[in-house]
Amino acid sequence: MMASATVSSDDLWLAIRREAEAAIVADPFLEASAAFILDQGELGGALAFLIGRAICRTDADRAQFMRTAREAFAAEPALVDAAATDLVAIVRRDPAITGLLPPLLNFKGYVALQAWRVSNWLWRHDRPDLALLMQSAAADQLQISIHPSAQIGTGVFLDHGTGIIIGALASVGDEVTILQNVTIARHQDDPRHAPTIGRGVLLSAGATVIGKLSIGDFAKIGAGALVTSDVPAGCTAVGVPARLTNCAEAGVPHA
Repeated sequence: MMASATVSSDDLWLAIRREAEAAIVADPFLEASAAFILDQGELGGALAFLIGRAICRTDADRAQFMRTAREAFAAEPALVDAAATDLVAIVRRDPAITGLLPPLLNFKGYVALQAWRVSNWLWRHDRPDLALLMQSAAADQLQISIHPSAQIGTGVFLDHGTGIIIGALASVGDEVTILQNVTIARHQDDPRHAPTIGRGVLLSAGATVIGKLSIGDFAKIGAGALVTSDVPAGCTAVGVPARLTNCAEAGVPHA
């Protein structure tokens, strides 16, 4: 997992609990969806509950994936810190969000990313079958498919989420924002190599990034763009096939 500045999961958990308590008092209808937070002792337990609730159809599957998530979070606390950083990133980058509770409860991109963190932990600990089962369940229930062998940093925001595909071996840096219907995948003619997405990149709705290529830090990929070659840091790529713009502003010469 890529390194990034993390947020204290303990401090964040206290803030989430306060928001949940206030939300339930303000609107008792929310008790059905938010009360589980008050039953948990820490963020990892709440995340395990959310993962089980979001990606499972049966009680048996829900119990299995909750146990697996708790096992992963206990064995590797950095996964919970990464989840905390992801949540703060949503609040910072989404102007419609003013608190921690709404994205925690309602943003399927967030819970899909945390389910991936568990499946990636399984993959790294030689449990590929269960890892792929989690990927399949998340894809089925959330319409977001992230291969457990992918590498993803922290502070990542899957906005809207529906239709996102991050394929095997893909690498996504810290502070990346990915909108709906984005595909990051290997080319069928060269399955050994997958795209590398740098820090702070924006992948707009419907963008496709295919093959052995690199998108530099803080680059922007326009809606519906098809990227099949490198995009330098700070540049914008738009169109089908994608062409570079704004590179002069980023200090990058281009034809």
